[in-house]
Amino acid sequence: MSFWNAFLAFTFGAVILELVTIFTGVIGMKQGMSTSVVTRWTGFGTVGSAIIGLAIGVSAVGWFGIQSGVSADGLALIMPFLPSWAWSLIFGILITLVVVRGIGSMQWIANITVPIFMALVGWAVISELSTHAISDMIAAAPAGEPISLVAGTTIVAGSFMVGAVICPDMSRFNRTIGDVVKQTILGFTLGEYVIGMSGVLLAHALKTADITQIIISSVGWVGVLIIVLGTFKINDWNLYSSGLGVVNFIDTIFGRKMNRAVVTGVLGVAGSLLAAAGILGKLVGFLTILGVAFPPVAGIMIAEYFFVKRWRNDLESTKGDEFPRTAPRFVPVTLIIWVVASVGAYFVT
Repeated sequence: MSFWNAFLAFTFGAVILELVTIFTGVIGMKQGMSTSVVTRWTGFGTVGSAIIGLAIGVSAVGWFGIQSGVSADGLALIMPFLPSWAWSLIFGILITLVVVRGIGSMQWIANITVPIFMALVGWAVISELSTHAISDMIAAAPAGEPISLVAGTTIVAGSFMVGAVICPDMSRFNRTIGDVVKQTILGFTLGEYVIGMSGVLLAHALKTADITQIIISSVGWVGVLIIVLGTFKINDWNLYSSGLGVVNFIDTIFGRKMNRAVVTGVLGVAGSLLAAAGILGKLVGFLTILGVAFPPVAGIMIAEYFFVKRWRNDLESTKGDEFPRTAPRFVPVTLIIWVVASVGAYFVT
């Protein structure tokens, strides 16, 4: 894409993501439930929530594999004594061990990695962009195959729409609506504009669409640290949410209470193997599927919780870690809307 088309795609995609994420985040904050659980009372029923839990589990593990593969490619470039697939396994297993320990370990890692990541990104962007004329990079032709503004917006919004859907997994630990709004706006402002648009400029400067090559070519081994630190923080939440979704699926369908740590460990190993097998090759198709399948889930949750409120009283009657005593089993209208909206969006985009 041209610079200005990319800017518009980031703008439209970021606005969509911020609004959806704030609404779903508030649901999680108010109810203290994960996405796959709270969807039982936000339009989907227990059967629908099981399907969502499985979908989140599969999608998040897919992203886990994609991000592990990105880090592995970078590590293999500067440390070629191991092949990329081996680095994928090592990186994936390391993250799995952290997530198995729980939210406390994830927070501890975040407190260390996020500040270092932001500092390195800032230094890398300034260092590389200072060697090129900004006007030349803005006017440069796209580094890869051109795509439309609609497709670009879909990729921007769709690439993290699963993150908006699983926001309650994280926001259930927030105390106020203000906390949800602040972390959402700050995260998307930095992620979509500062980092995203810097990536567009770097792609134009280096004439490549390969993100790993862009960062490595710009700042060498420091770029590898940027990739590893960035994907580590994304991947732990991918795996955490995947575990919650699959646990809910097994509980709902088979009536078995599974240990989250055990399920997470199994999924982490599976995701690491997917990374080693080269799931990155299907990145574009995967993003497109996410872009059209998950927005309807968020839309239905928001519509039911804030406007229709058919089961809102059931949720409001519980406090703390308690769940409502009953939940709708099967809500066919919701599932039909989900399928129709997803299929329609797929063909439109």
